[in-house]
Order: sequence, then C-alpha cells, then structure tokens
Amino acid sequence: MSERQLEQLKIMRNEITRFLLSYKFALDEMETKIDILKEEFESLHDYSPIEHTKTRLKSPESIMSKLYRKGANFSFESIRETVKDIAGMRITCSFLSDIYRVSEMLQQQSDLKVLEIKDYIKNPKPNGYKSLHLLIEVPVFMSDRVENVCVEVQIRTIAMDFWASLEHKIFYKYNQSVPERLLQELKDAADTADELDHQMERLMNEVQTIKHLHDENSAEDLTSIMINNQKFNLPRALIDVLGKQE
Repeated sequence: MSERQLEQLKIMRNEITRFLLSYKFALDEMETKIDILKEEFESLHDYSPIEHTKTRLKSPESIMSKLYRKGANFSFESIRETVKDIAGMRITCSFLSDIYRVSEMLQQQSDLKVLEIKDYIKNPKPNGYKSLHLLIEVPVFMSDRVENVCVEVQIRTIAMDFWASLEHKIFYKYNQSVPERLLQELKDAADTADELDHQMERLMNEVQTIKHLHDENSAEDLTSIMINNQKFNLPRALIDVLGKQE
C-alpha cells in the first residue's frame, strides 16, 4: 500500500471514528440526563420511576447492512438521514404510568427535540410487542461544531422487557415462517405480561393511598434532607424565615 493510500485510509478511519463518537457522546448525554432525573425524583418522592437503562451503538457492519437494505447511497449524510437507530437507549420502568411520566420528563428538556413518537403500548405490534419509542435529536458539542444526533429511546416496563428479550432469543436468526400456533402462544404470553402490569399498577396505587393516609397521621421528620446519601439538618432560623414568606 502506497504512502498516499495509507494517508487516505487514515483520514477515512478518523472520519468514521468521529462520526460514531458523535452518537456515543449523544448516548452519554442521555444517560447523564436520566441519572439526574432519577436522582431528583428519588430525593423528592422517595421513589424512582426508572429501574435501569441500557444503551447500544450499531456497528459499522450493521449500519452498512441497513443502508444497503434501504437502497441508500453511502455517505455520512445519507447514513444520518436513513439510519435513525445507530444510537439506542432502553429505559426500563417499574409501572405502566412510569413510562409516560419518563417520556414527559424527556420531552420537557429544552435542549432535546422529539422527532417522532411511536406508541406500541396503546397500539401493540401484531406479535404482542409493547413499548413506547421516541426518536430524539440530541445536540452534541464537538471541538469545532455542534452535531445534532438522533437517538432512539425505547421505554417499557419490566414485564414488557422480559417478554421482548425472550422473544428475541427464541426467534434470533430464525429465518423460516413461524407456525400460527406458536405466534398465538407468543401473543398470549404478551397479554399475560400486560395483565401483570395492570395488576401491579393497581397494587402500587392502593399501597400509595394507604401510605399517604399513614403519613398524614404521623409526625414525619421534615427538618432534614438527604443529598447523595448525606443528611443535612435544616437550620431552625431558615425554617422560620421560609415559613414567614408564606
């Protein structure tokens, strides 16, 4: 390989690295936002609607494969316009209502732009798949420019995630047509997971009502706060001043 070819290869490699880094940084920003929302919610409500998150970045081979399937030209601009799920984030929530609560919190972030929402919870896929999908544009501040990068965010409950993960494992690289009987069993399993979600939501609401009534009748300590597992006592003078302002 000539010196000129080596130099061209180096330039191309750097461009691809920079391109993929922008998506990696977008995921980093999203994870930071989720961590902040989670900690704020836990501090104020003693509860977090977010169980855990998982991110993934498509490989160059996977990106090229999708580009070819869609019949698009090979260029970075074409990839940005055609392949919208290069960066993916999955947010797993405890309850159904948490899904829409998290979605609303993300939509209220002024620096994020929601390009598309697909609600597969209210409108499940034929096989029973349920999840809320958001396509979000995230600004990434590079050394010499700002890149607006798309991140696909999937928000689902633990039960939905359990079903989807096992469905993927069962049919991974299965290229033949699936018998109708198995498809129906798969759909029945999704319905069972949905029933579990609604039952757990109802139980949570009932327990929260009982807890709220108990808190109203108990002498709850409101003179201290917890930040990053550190307890801070509120000065009596500060409480008196804030009380007078009301």
